Amino acid sequence: MDQLPPFSLDQPWAQATLGVLGLLLVAWVAQWLARQVLARGLARLAAHTQPGVVAVLLNPGVLSRAAQIVPTLVIQLGIGLVEHLPPTLVTVVQNVAAALTVLCIARTLIEVLSVTQTVHQQRALAEGTERSRSIKSYIQLGQLVVGAAAVVVMIAALADKSPLIVLSGFGAMSAVLMLVFQDTIKSFAAGLQIEGNDMLRVGDWIEMPQAGADGDVIDIALNTVKVQNWDKTIVTIPTWKLMSESFKNWRGMSESGGRRIKRTLMIDAGSIRFLDDEEIDRLSEVELIADYVREKASAVKVSRSMKASELGEALARVPANQRRLTNLGTFRAYTNAYLQANSSIHKDMTLMVRMMQPTAEGVPMELYCFTTTTRWVEYEAIQGDLFDHLLAILPEFGLRVFQAPGGADMRGLTAQLAAQQAGMAPPDRRSAQEG
Repeated sequence: MDQLPPFSLDQPWAQATLGVLGLLLVAWVAQWLARQVLARGLARLAAHTQPGVVAVLLNPGVLSRAAQIVPTLVIQLGIGLVEHLPPTLVTVVQNVAAALTVLCIARTLIEVLSVTQTVHQQRALAEGTERSRSIKSYIQLGQLVVGAAAVVVMIAALADKSPLIVLSGFGAMSAVLMLVFQDTIKSFAAGLQIEGNDMLRVGDWIEMPQAGADGDVIDIALNTVKVQNWDKTIVTIPTWKLMSESFKNWRGMSESGGRRIKRTLMIDAGSIRFLDDEEIDRLSEVELIADYVREKASAVKVSRSMKASELGEALARVPANQRRLTNLGTFRAYTNAYLQANSSIHKDMTLMVRMMQPTAEGVPMELYCFTTTTRWVEYEAIQGDLFDHLLAILPEFGLRVFQAPGGADMRGLTAQLAAQQAGMAPPDRRSAQEG
């Protein structure tokens, strides 16, 4: 039986093994030192720097990934110094180490982009900016470009070829790549137009019925835009769809400081009439329209005296020849004065009360004004209080709101007709004979 040759450091394989182990030990020590200097030493400076480029580069996550580049460089440069290794093995190790170096550099750059987005968001919050322009689409595009470039260089390193040769191979697949990434390309082009024209920001309230979106924008990415609806559901919209289809952005309303009220009161046409002198005297005591009623009453008296002098007393008393106040016109003046006196209504924006074309449901009187707040809950409370008051005070002007008859109305009318018919029925023949 043959005996194994005695172990000796003079043997080539032993020297090669010790050289590889020593190289690995040096790579580990280099990585440990890099982590101590970068991840711990330089990271402490990040807490004392303002948000910016320096803060991004000194981020612990960036420094930790940058420290991973050191051991791959040590192996890539030191493997050639190990003696008695086959040239083919040295080439393979150098190529693999070069590919790992490229991978670590790419991961560091991707982390730099991610930290840049985080710093941008923190700066926007620190400045109190509720709606800031999103850079997430640019960050994701940069990460995609870095990843694609890293893949090309890694393949070239492993194959020991020039990256241009690898790119020429990808050129033949350009049609396939265009088909695969067509949505990404369209979304990026749409993102450039959205950002350039300032059409959308994080925090904007948008409406896009065709996509089922009605709420706040919570995220703008390269391929998608996320909208949280008021019912707390989240709708994901492709970015390119925002350019190919229309949507409504309520940012202008929010920045203006006022939200529009545009609602109508349907006045029953049968309740519209002229006011008599007693009603005019009563309404002249209403503070909001006291001056209006007195002025109109005075104008009516002047008009009547002029008509009497022109037509004579007899013709001047004909109602059609007289100028008279209507309850609807007086109520419209009251509503306008009430809006003017309401502190929750914006006085620097459009404010009017107008009559619309009469319909089968009555005569619409529209209120068009803006509140002094854009908050939804407060806006609804102001609008509710406004119409509660107007509906309650309508009878003071002798007006009614049009309302389609309901079941209770029909039952009441039926009972009233039945009672009338019972009272008008002829007496029973038997009771008449007994009488």
